[in-house]
Order: sequence, then structure tokens, then C-alpha cells
Amino acid sequence: MPRRERNPFVKRNETISIQIEDYAFGGKGIGRIRNDYGEFVVFVPNTLPGQLVSARIVKSRKKFAEAKLVEVLEPSKDEVEISYQEIPGAPYIKLPVALQHQYKKESTFSLFEKIGKVSDISAKFDEFVESPSYFHYRNKMEYGFSAIGFDKNLKSDVDEFTLGFKKRGVWWLGENLDKDSGLFDADVENHVKSIRIYCEKTGLDPWHGPKREGFFRYFVVRKSFQNNELLFNLVTTSTHLKQFDIQKFGTFLKELFGDRFAGLLHTINDETGDRTIATNGSVNLVVGKEKIIEELLGLQFEISMQSFFQTNPKSAEKLYTKVIDYVFEENTEIENSVVLDLFCGTGTIGQLVASRIPNAKVIGIDIVASAIEDAKKNALRNNVSNVEFFADDVGKFLQNQPQFENQIKTIILDPARAGIAPKTLQKIININANRIIYVSCNPATQARDTEMLQEAGYTFEKFSLVDQFPHTSHIESVALFKKLN
Repeated sequence: MPRRERNPFVKRNETISIQIEDYAFGGKGIGRIRNDYGEFVVFVPNTLPGQLVSARIVKSRKKFAEAKLVEVLEPSKDEVEISYQEIPGAPYIKLPVALQHQYKKESTFSLFEKIGKVSDISAKFDEFVESPSYFHYRNKMEYGFSAIGFDKNLKSDVDEFTLGFKKRGVWWLGENLDKDSGLFDADVENHVKSIRIYCEKTGLDPWHGPKREGFFRYFVVRKSFQNNELLFNLVTTSTHLKQFDIQKFGTFLKELFGDRFAGLLHTINDETGDRTIATNGSVNLVVGKEKIIEELLGLQFEISMQSFFQTNPKSAEKLYTKVIDYVFEENTEIENSVVLDLFCGTGTIGQLVASRIPNAKVIGIDIVASAIEDAKKNALRNNVSNVEFFADDVGKFLQNQPQFENQIKTIILDPARAGIAPKTLQKIININANRIIYVSCNPATQARDTEMLQEAGYTFEKFSLVDQFPHTSHIESVALFKKLN
């Protein structure tokens, strides 16, 4: 067996210092190593052009390597000072918003040109839709407990009770949130330190990742912008449960947040996996109510702690407005036809479309049964009668519901980040709708699917970008495809 040649630029697990020179889609900064062997590219996520960073090599290939950010050694000249506490979830918060938009737009254009094989991408571009708020826009945040913290002065881990976020790139290391991060509710985040102190005084241990033991695991908060309410969820293990007074903790939260307090849930999670909801765990209402109400474009939606709902609801209104625009634009066939809303989740888009075309039928499909139940309840709440929801596999829907065959003229797609499996996409193409509106939280997979849609006879008419998550690399894309005559 021939011996594998050693990479002359980097080796796996090596920590290097590198200057970031360019930006690629998904928040990957591009650094380059130059030596006698030539030039070598290193991708470092969550970095910006102009930064000097310390990064650990996790994958090494012949022409490039992928690394994890360890630390920013020198900031970019474009970065500005902020008054918020920096957290891993907002790696670009120091970068002016206009530059954030520029990076997101340019890198997304490149994806559609290279992966989607879309020619003259600039001519297809409709609009860059900004978030109505750049700060405090999130409606949900998860804070993790940890028994291991990080001492910034010593630059090493220490045994301490922490509540906040994981240190970037280290799954078992926690960092305290001591003040507003600029992403979620300022009142909540300025009180996280008080909540940490309360929990620490109980004498019960926070979760120790490497040992997989402890009592306190997560503190989750969901916010209704409509009613300015807060729904809380404390996640613990069942160990030493009798030593913790959950009712007293609920009273403590009510005193902290007053009329904004909507309810407290208690989740028991004894699984070792790093997530808030356990497969075999339990969720119990301690005090108050277990759901809150949010409004989007005049319709109301009941949201539980587990429900999927757009994280930035004010920006989601702009996203859905763009979807509706593409559904109705020069669409003379929409009246008395069937609109198919695939991967519909809790049915938000389907209800918004149905409420605007009373003579059409909207069908929502999602494989998650609980999401479909929420969709049905929300449709009743909003008195939208011309929408129907089915818990079904997207690819098997027409096989199971043949009554809709040859009636579907418009399809709305809103898949998960992984995009659509080729076999499923082919079944969607076989429906032979005249118009497809494709909503994506990951333009990389949307660009991949665009190539297949174009080969099947759909034209890539136009697309817009919607900035749902300022200060992150994420961008939402809405594309309109039309069937060639």
C-alpha cells in the first residue's frame, strides 16, 4: 500500500495563527498559507477578513484544510466597539450591518452561480430584505449550565458554577452570561446572573459534561413580542429532585419579571445527549400557562415551548410577505386551484396564503404529527377554513391523497437546512405545478436543488434574500421558479 504523503502546509489537530483574507458562504473566513510548496487555503468558520486568528486544524486535504476558531488574536479594522457581552452565537456583532449584508449577498450569489448553474445571477436578484431590528430580535434563547468554566485571565478551565453559553469550539466548557448579549430580551439577560446565583445557592450541581452528571442542565426562555410575555423552562435531571423546590423557583421568577411572567415548565432529562428535550423525559407545567401567543401579519399562533416558530418574528413577517408576493405575482390560475404547502411545520405560510385567496384550497404537508396538530389548532383560531393539513411524507402525499392530482398549480417549499432529497424533489417535480416558491434557510442546498429544477424545465425567475439573523452568517432565500411552456 503506497504511503500517504504528509501535507507540507498543516497537519490535523495543529493550532496555527493565520490572517483571514476573504469570506465564503456560511461564515467561513478564508486564510492562506504561502511557503516554498506554494499556496494553501484554510477555511475558518465565524471569522472575518482582516482578523488574525488562532485556529485548530480539524480536516486536512490536498488543496485545503478546515479549522475551528480558537481565538481572535487581532480584530479586523472594520470591527467597532459594542456595549453588549460577546457570545458565540453572534460572531459578527462588531461588524457594521452594511458589511454583514455585503458579505452575505456576495457569497450567496457565488453559490447560485457555481452550484446552481444560474447565469447572470445579478439580473435574477429581486431584493435584500433587512431585519426590522438588528438587536434584541430573538424570541427564544437556551442557556446552559456547566460545572466547568473558563478563566479568561489564566486562559484555562476552572471548576465553577456557570450559566450562559458554551465557549466556542469546546462542548464541555461554559461561560457565564453576565449582561445583555444584544440578541435576546435585555431584561431577561440582565437577570441571568441572579438566576445563576439562586440555583448555585441550592447546593445542587450544574451539569458536568465529561462526567455526564449533575442536576441543573438548561434554562430556556421563550418570548411573545405580541403580548410581551415570557415562558420559562428549567431542564434538570431527576437526581436530587426532592432537594429542589420547583414551586419556590417559579415564585422567584414571578418576582423577577412581574406581569411578563407567563409560566414555568420543568423538564426532566436524564439522557447524556446535549439537548434540552429528552426522548424519554417528561415536561410538566409548574405554574402559569404552557403556551404563549404570537401574531404574524394579522394571524395569531399558539406556541408551546417545543413548537418550531420563526426565531425573529418581525423579520419573518417580511419573509412571508415576500413569499405571498411570489405566490400571487401574475398568477391567474390561483383562484379555484390547489396550493400545496410542503414541509409546512405549524402551517404559518399556508394559513397566510389561504386567508388571502378564499376561493382556493391550500394543503399543508409535514411529516411531524405534532406540528400538524398545532397547525390545525391555529387554523381554527384564525378562522381560516380553506386550508387542510396532513401528517404525511412529502414524497408520498399524492399517492395517499389522489383526489388532488392534476389540481395543484402552485407549490410552496420550505424544507430543513439539508434541503430536499433528490428522490423527493423528483416526486415534487412530477406534480407538474406551474409555479414553485422555494423558501430556504440554507441557500447552499437551495442552489443544489436549483440545478435539478432547471434541468426539469423550471426557470429560475427571481430570488430575494431576507436577513433573519443579524450578526450571524445565516441568510434566508426565497426563489420563484416557473414551468416552461
